[in-house]
Amino acid sequence: MDLLNTLVDKGLRRELPTRDEALAVLATSDDDLLDVVAAAGKVRRHWFGRRVKLNYLVNLKSGLCPEDCSYCSQRLGSTAGILKYTWLKPDQASDAAAAGVAGGAKRVCLVASGRGPTDRDVDRVSETIKTIKDNNEGVEVCACLGLLSDGQAERLREAGADAYNHNLNTSEATYGEITTTHTYEDRVDTVQKAHAAGLSACSGLIAGMGETDEDLVDVVFSLRELDPDSIPVNFLIPFEGTPLGKEWNLTPQRCLRILAMTRFVCPDVEVRIAGGREVHLRTMQPLALHLANSIFLGDYLTSEGQAGKADLEMIADAGFEVEGTGQVTLPEHRAAGGCHDGGGVCGSGGGGACGSDAAPEASETGTAAEPRTAAEPRTAADARTDLVAVRRRGAGTDLAPNA
Repeated sequence: MDLLNTLVDKGLRRELPTRDEALAVLATSDDDLLDVVAAAGKVRRHWFGRRVKLNYLVNLKSGLCPEDCSYCSQRLGSTAGILKYTWLKPDQASDAAAAGVAGGAKRVCLVASGRGPTDRDVDRVSETIKTIKDNNEGVEVCACLGLLSDGQAERLREAGADAYNHNLNTSEATYGEITTTHTYEDRVDTVQKAHAAGLSACSGLIAGMGETDEDLVDVVFSLRELDPDSIPVNFLIPFEGTPLGKEWNLTPQRCLRILAMTRFVCPDVEVRIAGGREVHLRTMQPLALHLANSIFLGDYLTSEGQAGKADLEMIADAGFEVEGTGQVTLPEHRAAGGCHDGGGVCGSGGGGACGSDAAPEASETGTAAEPRTAAEPRTAADARTDLVAVRRRGAGTDLAPNA
């Protein structure tokens, strides 16, 4: 297929595809899917070999968020039966992080619900970062605390944070349909603050919220322009009790096409399969490793993930290897810090909650919006609600974490 040959050539040169080429990837048929995966896999292996980076989430503060993000089980007005608790103490967070590190994770992602941190919250998280780093040699720490105020990114950097996550989630044109309590521009500003402070920026998207192909291409192109080092690709987890709890718009095949498009547009960036992979990719998860070079190990913020042992077996069985702490994730030109030029020929990313649990967009009345595309329509009979399990173990509980 000429399209795929062109995209591989561009990916190896770090050259931006055209919008039409990116849209064409999303429009390919199921008959062409393995060809798409193979082509994007060439780009992935060129820049990242067969390494898979493992990341581990620690939910520092769960639920009771004042923001109204329609995809989130922790949102204002959510009736989802999730765990709710206030800030973990530094030693509690460190114990939770240690479980992930013992399972092979080289990065720990510290997440807290809320609009954004107060200065006291930054002090609290800074102490937690130091405790984790003192107890786990060589571990990377990414903070995900919401919208940042001036000077807060610098303070997190001084405390030892390596990265900051804040997802764009969807296109600028449709962002207002998802959230009304903050803006798309607020999210962009926080990613830029992380960059300016010298933190590695992590920013991604949520697919499955009723978006069109054009929306998906828009957000991935916006991410490339912002130029984060890592892009988490979340697949909406429709939680009962959220405005989007009955939205099931994804197939495993569509998820793979979305990951492939992201890899072609952002060839040399860490692409991470984040929330919802078990629910939507299901038995096709191993194929996704040919597109993404990073996953979350174990559970997510408010939902349970695949068993950590099963993650490791999947990686080995698919012919990949877990990336060690002594290995550098990014290609040399990015790891050296010389590729953050606001777009150009480098890869990119967007912002939100690290590996966030998601649900599709809501209308102004708070009811689930109609999907804006007729592609691959789903029906109630297709919904795998049995795969959505609320997290009841790990951080905030007395039960051992899944790692």
